[in-house]
Amino acid sequence: MKDQLKILFAGCGDIGQRTALRLAPNHCCYGMKRQPQNLPQGIVPIAANITDAEQLTTILDQGFDVVVVTLTPSGFTEQAYRESYVRGAAALSKAIDATAHRPGLVIWVSSTSVYGNNNGDWVDETTATEPESFSGVLLLEAEQLIKALPVAQTTVRFSGIYGPGRTRMLSQIMEGKGRPAQPPQWSNRIHSDDCAGVLCHLVERYAANKPIETLYLATDSQPVTQHDLRRWMADQMQVKLEDEIVEQKAARRCSNQRLLASGYQFIFPSYKEGYLALMAEVGGLAGNLDN
Repeated sequence: MKDQLKILFAGCGDIGQRTALRLAPNHCCYGMKRQPQNLPQGIVPIAANITDAEQLTTILDQGFDVVVVTLTPSGFTEQAYRESYVRGAAALSKAIDATAHRPGLVIWVSSTSVYGNNNGDWVDETTATEPESFSGVLLLEAEQLIKALPVAQTTVRFSGIYGPGRTRMLSQIMEGKGRPAQPPQWSNRIHSDDCAGVLCHLVERYAANKPIETLYLATDSQPVTQHDLRRWMADQMQVKLEDEIVEQKAARRCSNQRLLASGYQFIFPSYKEGYLALMAEVGGLAGNLDN
């Protein structure tokens, strides 16, 4: 059993901060980002850019047990994804090769968009990755760089993240935007608190010297069609919907069985618990939702 860990959160946006704050009472948590001045108390700030391999090497030389990488591209463009994920993974690889103090574990956050279109079938960690979007292609390229690291590593593929500050779906429901029942458009969700919970779970498994797989699909236990999800939400919010036909480029149902088998217990096992909590948190829905 490892006692207090020294953990570097590279990127350290919303998910990184949620994770670090949960771990901070028992571990030393450092948040690395370009402008770390506003990090919450309890996270030691480090000003750096993960795509700068030399700068990152100097930071790793301080000796970290675990590196958790949660990157946020500057926009939904091919250039932004390449700059963030692929360059970030490449720089991390160079820094780990160069440092004399290699981390014991690297946790890399990715996305289920690497799967592509599976025609509504179930996907898990063994499913072939055939991304059709630029984001999926670049995320997979970054994953492959991480998989080749000369240290223990695991990649976590999150499905659609929602939670405080991520209320786009609620906004669309308030605007009356529904989806048709046919063809089924599958939605896989995970609350941001569970994203942090999953990352904490893996860190604690490492601290307890328990085995960690090299890949986890992190999503809640109830995939749902966009039609059923939006109808249920509209009922809770007492809103009338009009079905809109919107092309869905990828359809899949994501399995979390490997994650559950590792002992993780969801805070919000399905979209119902998660969205009820989010609705209660945002309060006056119509006036307080953002995109």
